[in-house]
Amino acid sequence: MLKAISSPLRLQVLNLLFDKGQLSYSELMNSLKMNPSRDAGRFAYHLKFLLKADLIEGDVETRKYFLTELGKMVIDVADRVEKKAFKQKGMLVRTSRFALEEFDVNRIANSLMKEARMSAELAQKVAKETEKRLLKSRTKYLTAPLVREIVNGVLVEKGLEEYRHKLTRLGLPVHEVTALVEAGSRASRGSASVQKLAGEKVLEEYTLLNMFPRDVADAHVSGSIHINDLGSWTLKPSEVMHDLRFFFQNGLNLEKINPLQLFCAPPESLDAALSMTFSVLLHTSKEVDETQTVDYFNVFLAPFIKGADPLKVKEALRLFIINISQHVTTSLGLELTVPEFLAKKHVRKLRGEKAESYADLVEESQLLASLILDIFIEEGAHKPLFNPRIILKIRPETFTDSKAKELLLKAHVLAAKKGVPYFAILSEKGRKHSVFSASGCKLGSDFSGDWEIDTLRTGCIGRVAINLPRISCECEGDKTRFFELLNERLEIATRALEIKNRALKQHGKGLIPFLTQNVGNDQYFRLENCSSTLDLTGLQEAAETFCQKKTYDEEAGRFAEEIIQAAFAFADKVSRRRGKRLLLAALPDFEAAERLAQLDIERYGIAKVRFSGARDKPFYSTISKLIVNNDEPVAASLLINKKIGGSRMGGNLAVVEFGEAERKPDELLQMTERIVEKDNVDFFTYNFKLTYCANCRESWFGLQHKCPSCGAIGTLTSFNRFPFV
Repeated sequence: MLKAISSPLRLQVLNLLFDKGQLSYSELMNSLKMNPSRDAGRFAYHLKFLLKADLIEGDVETRKYFLTELGKMVIDVADRVEKKAFKQKGMLVRTSRFALEEFDVNRIANSLMKEARMSAELAQKVAKETEKRLLKSRTKYLTAPLVREIVNGVLVEKGLEEYRHKLTRLGLPVHEVTALVEAGSRASRGSASVQKLAGEKVLEEYTLLNMFPRDVADAHVSGSIHINDLGSWTLKPSEVMHDLRFFFQNGLNLEKINPLQLFCAPPESLDAALSMTFSVLLHTSKEVDETQTVDYFNVFLAPFIKGADPLKVKEALRLFIINISQHVTTSLGLELTVPEFLAKKHVRKLRGEKAESYADLVEESQLLASLILDIFIEEGAHKPLFNPRIILKIRPETFTDSKAKELLLKAHVLAAKKGVPYFAILSEKGRKHSVFSASGCKLGSDFSGDWEIDTLRTGCIGRVAINLPRISCECEGDKTRFFELLNERLEIATRALEIKNRALKQHGKGLIPFLTQNVGNDQYFRLENCSSTLDLTGLQEAAETFCQKKTYDEEAGRFAEEIIQAAFAFADKVSRRRGKRLLLAALPDFEAAERLAQLDIERYGIAKVRFSGARDKPFYSTISKLIVNNDEPVAASLLINKKIGGSRMGGNLAVVEFGEAERKPDELLQMTERIVEKDNVDFFTYNFKLTYCANCRESWFGLQHKCPSCGAIGTLTSFNRFPFV
């Protein structure tokens, strides 16, 4: 037997049969790179020697050779002899548990069986091949990641790609981590932001490799679609619409989440109500990706200020708003009157007060709205206060109620100074129950028909942007092909959203415990009523590319409308078939706007791609832009308002852009009234470019290069909420 394995060639034959299983005469010769006409005699001699030593056998039917049990033992002995020869017994590995452990080939095999679900026999073969390479490399610094890299190399060479995919290690190269730390330090972001970014990068890899089918992952990576907040895609919903009445009625029971926490009883005073609201927002901020919205904020707080001193109320609100601005991204919805559908709702009886309905609290509700606007004007005197974002609801009765008109004018005083408020127009039929977040996300009462269930204690599961200009480039002027590709991309995006929906349903209790808390059988967050959003990114550029005309051209406008109608038809069909709330939207997404445009330019060249912005910073349109011409707000293109607007949309933000021009409050109010009357807009805001000087603490309209007051240069900060407009 020892004589049989004394030849390197015969030992190679044994190793080949161990690694690859049964092989024929010609397959063995090819693997050994031997010439059949020149080396046949020599090879036959060695093969007979191995057969005579009973180390291999031949299968008469398949005419292939395989290892005997004795042959397998010889291979094992040869491996152990090789280890001794390399004097590497006792190799130490620095493991992922931050410990030094002796190298054990069985751990590789066990890992392959556990992580990649590989058969025991194949796992042993890969493990032994990995061990051989490590021994021959004489690596001085052996780590767990290095071992995994070599295992993956072996898997690739053997054509075992499906196993390598499952075994991929997630993480960042040392260079990228160093760059993250240095960038965070330069920008003074703080250590927590660096940790968050690093964690998100790992989770992005995990989601792409393990949660998505290959075609969904490839569509995102290539830029056909853009999956928003990929790093926490299966962990958190995108947006939450709160209902403060739940907590004002039931209190804040944190014991169900953590037994060490306290139970907070339902509030009896304004201070207690604001404190509880802040706690709700703070806890929710850990379980939501983007923003959270508190609608009917002043209406639901109105019972707590009955008979209170307005000065004390104002100071309590000021402290609340300042705390929110520092810790939580939030939108506050303010009503200028009490909506009729809310007016008859009964209010929880407070200590010493009789039970009332919200119809009895109109004055208190309007006082709260007025005080909040005053606080924003005062606190934003030097520079704009962008968080929390405030949303003013404009209803038909707004213009007939004298106090509501007064509040609306005050909101435009704030808008004229800093452009902060958002305006929701609810005068059109079917819009009165709609709630909005500052991102433009909209929920109406069109899902179950119950406005409370459809709009409160729910939100947006997630958003996927469809790269429409890419489709225009790919279809090469073929309209049929364009809509085939559009349906394909919408279907891929929908599957990504379904994966997120399933993950939250499966793990929601553990991953978002605050939102999924129960009182009795009533769960706070209504996951089943959440919307899933398909974002139409670059609609303007897609129409221009396909038609080779500007969007104000009639042909381009018609094509844009066809795109929207086709997308609506897809969303409606999926919603009805699956009972899901799939909405079409055109929401601000600066990351998607820039990323998709850059990928298309890299792919097709800058001459072929139509984009917005400058050549050095291209982007696609995600916002409806309203330009001002002779003091009239005019849609920048046919498709901005007439095509995108409407109650069926799941959200669209229109931005009236003034740039560096200063406006008076009454001028803005007149403009708002014209928008309400003439334009198909349901949600908009005014935007000004501002410059703030930290030296003299003053703000100036326009982008200044030197402070007009003190002449400072290095203390200037520019504010522009919508640089991608």
